[in-house]
Amino acid sequence: MVATHTTRATVPPDAAGPRAGHPGRRGLSPRLSPQAEGLLALLVTVAIWAAFALSARALSASSLLPADAALLRFGVPLVVLFPALWRRRRRIAAVRPGAAAKIICGAGVPFFLAAMHGGALTSAAFVGSIVPGMVPLFVSAIMIRRGHGVPRGTQTAGLALIAAGVAALVWRYVVPVDTDVLAGSGILLVASGLWALYTVGLREVDLDPVGSIGLLCLPSFAVIAVLVLTGVLPTGIAHAAGSDIVLFLVVQGLGVGLCAGLLYAFAIRRLGAERSSVVGSLSPVAVVLLAIPLLGETPTLAVLVGVPLITAGVVLANRRPRPEVPADA
Repeated sequence: MVATHTTRATVPPDAAGPRAGHPGRRGLSPRLSPQAEGLLALLVTVAIWAAFALSARALSASSLLPADAALLRFGVPLVVLFPALWRRRRRIAAVRPGAAAKIICGAGVPFFLAAMHGGALTSAAFVGSIVPGMVPLFVSAIMIRRGHGVPRGTQTAGLALIAAGVAALVWRYVVPVDTDVLAGSGILLVASGLWALYTVGLREVDLDPVGSIGLLCLPSFAVIAVLVLTGVLPTGIAHAAGSDIVLFLVVQGLGVGLCAGLLYAFAIRRLGAERSSVVGSLSPVAVVLLAIPLLGETPTLAVLVGVPLITAGVVLANRRPRPEVPADA
């Protein structure tokens, strides 16, 4: 997912990897420069984000149900990171309830089910564009409500382009009305709003990326397990095809749940938040291109117009405005 500047405070020193050029420490490879390491990590992250959007669309055609995919999404990171999470248990338990609720609701079960259901009603291009693309707009609205001031300069233009891009995506489904696509688009907007809440919540916690993953996954897995055991959400994992289980385990559990968070934090350490967000904005484009051979989706005119507008808008929305020069300077 494309993050905004609010995620900068969530990467404490040494949380995402060694400092560039720090003596006695190695990065991803002794032959790569810190910038190359960061770019490599970011490109892998963008591929994982694209895989999330593709899997949201592919879920409806698989033998798994949304609850099954959620169990893999939140359960696998807990198993892999259990020793590290156990060492961080006191810091995780000390997080304020309000901030924890933003993270758990914003990227947990509500977000996951909304993204999966919205993807089933629309297309991978919609998931990959609307969910990450609208995050800067929702975050700006939250910041304005908190009294942090309105966006200015290129940020305002970026938010306008994002809104125009989303409108371009859905306009052809308004007349004549396509209730499935419009409902799916609305659900994806809800998912994007939840992710913005998660982004803001991350700023309020003093956890490294591993601790943040634990704070998100532990209660989310508990909630989805209770919903499955009580019959509120149906499950078909016991009779699902092995290939589907492996696919979602790798993409959702290891990829989205574990690797994306850690690699994106590493990329921010190497490249900085601004450069990372600009490259990360290529995620919608990657989704559209990959959906053609993998899902057989053909980009419509609305997609060809809307996705570039959203991508350009995310780039501008994540640029910091230049500081104002005093008149007497």
